Amino acid sequence: MNDAQENVMNAPPLQSVEVIQYPQSQKTTDDVAVEEPLEIRVNDTAMAVVMRTPGQEKALVAGFLLTEGIIDDTDDIQAIAPCQDPARPNADNIMLVRLAAGTTLAEERIERAQRHLYTSSSCGVCGKATIDNLMVATTPHPAYSSVPISLIDAASQVTRSQQTVFQKTGGLHGASIFDMTNPDMPLVVAEDIGRHNAVDKVIGHFVLADQLPLHDHLLWVSGRAGFEIVQKALVAGISAMVCVGAPSSLAIELAERGRLTLIGFARQSGQFNVYSGTVSD
Repeated sequence: MNDAQENVMNAPPLQSVEVIQYPQSQKTTDDVAVEEPLEIRVNDTAMAVVMRTPGQEKALVAGFLLTEGIIDDTDDIQAIAPCQDPARPNADNIMLVRLAAGTTLAEERIERAQRHLYTSSSCGVCGKATIDNLMVATTPHPAYSSVPISLIDAASQVTRSQQTVFQKTGGLHGASIFDMTNPDMPLVVAEDIGRHNAVDKVIGHFVLADQLPLHDHLLWVSGRAGFEIVQKALVAGISAMVCVGAPSSLAIELAERGRLTLIGFARQSGQFNVYSGTVSD
């Protein structure tokens, strides 16, 4: 796929609403994050509807395709584009994907992803058998990567400084990816109403650029780290992850199985917990 540029859909990421502010009891305006559905259709099959903040849709879809196991890499994608059919309702919120000819077991992958999405939306990830299934499709790192303490501190500060919509609304999650061999600035930053979407957006950036796997890279995420966030990191080949909140027990177990360095509660300078892997001065 030659076109690695992001498409820009029309909806803005925030809108202004009227509120009554207390204790002054006065009318004013407030900026809120926009939340809209995005339908993802793969080879004319409805795959999923995700609630997202507009922006970086092409990267969001590419990351979604990778982390849900529908593609292995960029070569499996023939095209990703917004729907152009004016007769279709909500065409502005539909992204169409065409898999490349010769993509291995394309129909089976789509059916498997549909089953997984239905299950996870209905009852969540169910137990340790899921880890066994996932590890068949991912390759554990040969060893843990040691994360510089200076990067843990800097990742939060630098990422938040680039979350322009969050600064105005306070209503978005953020994600960023750093090269641990050259950690001065994040390689990509994304915001979204959904934490999973923000992660898919930053991973999708590298899918479109054909730059996977992301060995020696660190994923920073706002909020907690659940099983599926760690899963996405491992599928992309990411070596380490820092979250502002707490990881779950299943996320920790998956990180240990994949030898992913996992750091949580990275909220204040110099304070964090290491749940798997190591850090260095």
